[in-house]
Amino acid sequence: MQEYISKQQQILRPAEAIYAAVSRFDNLTPAVADRVEEWQADEEHCSFKAKGFTVKLRMEERVEPKHVKIVGDEGGVPVDFAFWIQLHKVSDSDTRLRLVLHAELNMMMKMMIGSKLQDAVDQIAEGIAKAMNGNF
Repeated sequence: MQEYISKQQQILRPAEAIYAAVSRFDNLTPAVADRVEEWQADEEHCSFKAKGFTVKLRMEERVEPKHVKIVGDEGGVPVDFAFWIQLHKVSDSDTRLRLVLHAELNMMMKMMIGSKLQDAVDQIAEGIAKAMNGNF
């Protein structure tokens, strides 16, 4: 299984506030709905279309206010993966965010999309940090 780790991002908000936002898919609707097609979300599950493919995700694990683990939901993602949003509380108003993606890719897929996955993980982390610092 390959591992892709984002660059650490600083968010000048309490870890509890960030956790509250990222631990429910329906909280992400304002930030995501206009960026993907057919976005649907509730607390535990979400689905959307990306480049013609339907993606289904579910929350698998939550440890407040430290991390959220997201995995592919049934019939929604052809790759076995787990995605963590990790939060580290530095102080009451300073939290560090890091994303970690574990994906089961064969050698061909790793060569084709490995660097794109690393870029995507970094961009998502940066996007969450910008949104949270901008009072998401």
